[in-house]
This record gives sequence, structure tokens and C-alpha cells, in this order.
Amino acid sequence: MKRNDYISWDKYFMGVALLSAMRSKDPSTQVGACIVNDKKRIVGIGYNGFPYGVEDDTFPWENGDDFLNSKYPYVVHAEPNAILNSTVSLDNSTLYVTLFPCNECAKLIIQSGIKEVVFLEDKYHDELAFVASRKMFDSAKIKYRQMEMMSIQLG
Repeated sequence: MKRNDYISWDKYFMGVALLSAMRSKDPSTQVGACIVNDKKRIVGIGYNGFPYGVEDDTFPWENGDDFLNSKYPYVVHAEPNAILNSTVSLDNSTLYVTLFPCNECAKLIIQSGIKEVVFLEDKYHDELAFVASRKMFDSAKIKYRQMEMMSIQLG
């Protein structure tokens, strides 16, 4: 008789996104993403970090109001990294991401052909960039849903 206590696909793929987030060197916000095709195959993963060739020891990791001396103009979000790391069509795929996408990521998600976004946290829900994301997702008929926070033990 088979086991009945195995994890769901949602938990499995969100677990991969959480594991990917652990690669981020950002001291305040670690985000991971996992893209899955309609055959339940992982086709892209990513996390937030600096672009290839940009030294993460010489560029700032700080938040703050001084734009050029903060991380904001330099960090690539987990979602575009996962999209760029994919080598196949993303049409009709699902994105698992640990934090609800901002408006810039939402545009890329829509353009890539992803049809569903599953996320864990929505801590910036009322900020305009995230309101814009939901408006674009609704217009493009991209489904989005929040998963319950989950605990994963590693090691």
C-alpha cells in the first residue's frame, strides 16, 4: 500500500521556491521563484540578487532613500531570474513565488505566458506597485492565489 502522507504539488513547488530564496544574499528580503509547466515539470527557478558580473561585495544591499546607494536600482527580482533561467516556452505555466510580484515583475510574467501565480506572502498588498500588479493580472486573466505559510525542515 502506498504512503498517504506525501506532500501536495503546491507544497513541493513552493518548497523549491523557498529553497531558491535561501540563495539570496539580500540581508532583508529573500525571495525565491519556481516555474512549473502544465506537466508538473520545473522549467525555471530564480532568486533575488545582482545581475551576473555585478559584484555583490561592492554594490549596496541597503534599503533607503538614497536611490543610487541602495539595492533597488541593481537587484534583479526572483521572478525575472526564473523567467530568464528557463530554456523552454512558459505558455500556460504556473509561477510559485514566496512574495507577491511587483508591477514590473507582473508585466514580465504576463508577457512570458505564465497563467497562474501562487504566492506565500503579500506584505506590500496596499502599495501602488502591487495594486497595479493585481489590476494587470485581472485584465490579462492571470489567476493568482495565496498559499498558507508552510514550514519546511531541511537537513
